[in-house]
Amino acid sequence: MDKKKVIVFTTGGTIAMKYDPTVDGLVPAVSGPDLAAAVPGLGDLAEIEVREFSNHASCAMTPEKMLALSQTVEAALEDPDVAGAVITHGTDTVEETSYFLDLLHKNDKPIVCTAAMRGAGDTSPDGPMNIYCAVKTAASIEARALGVLVVLNEQIHAAAQVRKTHSANPATFESPWWGPLGYCDGDRVVVRRQPLGRQTYSIKELTARVDVIPAMTGSDREYIDFAVARGCQGIVVEGFGRGNIPPTMQAGIRDATAKGVAVVITTRCPGGRPYQVYGYSGSVTDSRNNGAARGGEYSSAKTRLKLMVLLSADPTLAARRDELEKLLDR
Repeated sequence: MDKKKVIVFTTGGTIAMKYDPTVDGLVPAVSGPDLAAAVPGLGDLAEIEVREFSNHASCAMTPEKMLALSQTVEAALEDPDVAGAVITHGTDTVEETSYFLDLLHKNDKPIVCTAAMRGAGDTSPDGPMNIYCAVKTAASIEARALGVLVVLNEQIHAAAQVRKTHSANPATFESPWWGPLGYCDGDRVVVRRQPLGRQTYSIKELTARVDVIPAMTGSDREYIDFAVARGCQGIVVEGFGRGNIPPTMQAGIRDATAKGVAVVITTRCPGGRPYQVYGYSGSVTDSRNNGAARGGEYSSAKTRLKLMVLLSADPTLAARRDELEKLLDR
């Protein structure tokens, strides 16, 4: 049997950085072929082709770049000789990029995002092993039809659920409450559960601007008014606990939704979903009475990206709150 082909798309991030004494910090310095060459045994897993998409820190990633990356990767997967794709990325925003890609990924072939917490020139860099496991996963039959995956620390996570939980520790990526889908072992890829509730969409461009506004003790309507004034079609309000927010934000929500802006309530908790349990002023019940939609289990950052995709695909959803809510809370 011919060896499977995996295309590795490099975007930058710590995985492709080395220490530069002139700036006293890590900077982009490693090319895509350098990354592949630094991984012993990589060529035994699959035929590797490296394509450089970009080379910057992941804090420079934008939704527009995510869309361009999606289009580039999906076009490559149309090649019948390609078994899957790997994307090397920075850890800061890989959970967002992977989720955005997942929203648009309809092909059964795996897309696997990976990253590193230590630079390529650091002592004991984690990048080579993460790339090895990512390629192994992308080339495996077990990863087919699972959507976009995030593989680090030998664990396989669903893009919708994975989060970076520690600013520096290599074991930072977790899927709170649900856990990983599986793991990479020495002889094979092990998958123990399936990602449920995946939704995919088709868009050619991003036309909707969406902002995230975190609720803080004492918050008022000022930031909501500012988002409306700058032309946002959607606003994600990150609430406390069950999604409750300061009562002083409610008038801003009411006026925003009256102007046709989609307002979605999320929770800052890493697990659970917002819900209309309470009836007091500032509760989710109050927010919904003022026209807001309830989000689901996704983080505020991922909810923002999904709302951008939904409103870009169908701007009229902003006026159909109940339908929008069902799409977000799945």
